[in-house]
Amino acid sequence: MDPFYKLVAGLEESKEIVEISDAGDPILNEAASKIPELKRILRSLELKKMLSGESDRLGAIISINAGSGGTEAQDWAQMIQRMMLRYANRKGFAVELVDEQAGEGAGIKSCAFICRGEFAYGYFKSERGVHRLVRISPFDANKKRHTSFAAVDVVPEADETIEIEIRPDDLKVDTFRAGGAGGQHVNKTDSAIRITHMPSGIIVACQTQRSQHQNRATAMTMLKSRLYDVERAKIDAARDAHNSKKMENAWGSQIRSYVLAPYRLVKDHRTDYESFQPDAVLDGELEDFVEAFLLKQNS
Repeated sequence: MDPFYKLVAGLEESKEIVEISDAGDPILNEAASKIPELKRILRSLELKKMLSGESDRLGAIISINAGSGGTEAQDWAQMIQRMMLRYANRKGFAVELVDEQAGEGAGIKSCAFICRGEFAYGYFKSERGVHRLVRISPFDANKKRHTSFAAVDVVPEADETIEIEIRPDDLKVDTFRAGGAGGQHVNKTDSAIRITHMPSGIIVACQTQRSQHQNRATAMTMLKSRLYDVERAKIDAARDAHNSKKMENAWGSQIRSYVLAPYRLVKDHRTDYESFQPDAVLDGELEDFVEAFLLKQNS
């Protein structure tokens, strides 16, 4: 309630100053200077009101996969990763990289990381879907325009309050040697873990820790989270027919387009929100897109 009380007190103080002051009084400028901060508090309260889902307060497990297109798509996947990490940093979230597959020549084929902080899943759920990039390719000597795709999947991180039964007999566990930068950083043991949940076909992997035990624990958390997301989606679909109209997280169902040539524009196809500053967006300035998504979702 502290932000609410601060907002009310600030508004009352400003109102009193206006009522007792004459036009041109310097104290009016002092009152006006406080308005942007009060607007920020109000905006934050409005956003938190929208983040009322049962999973919104949880951490977020984010997976990024490059689409077809080789180096182009892999470079775009890494740009998306950078954008997401910059946004997480702006929000003050803690980030744990759990898996990353380097691309051939540039970029990444895929990656997975966990963001933890207040309402991490609530904010990041707006990024779930296919992201489309149009640009003059830096990898094309003929300077032709290319279109690339990257798929982002976001699921809430399951905590101790969430009960998901996972039978050991349903799991296929593979160990392999984690990749590294070379030299002393190369892992000499098969510490990386890949777990396949046979009934659902869900595959999770973790290779960032040197301990196989730690990698397995993280992978099991990811598996539990994905199974929870599947069950939650079933419940939501049964309870709310509106969910059946939501776009699938599949190729061709792009949620947002980033056009860098022949013009410069970022457009969210779900909300029609646009930004003419793609460089800022790719640097992690996603707040306006997230807010537009939450407003649309709660309308």
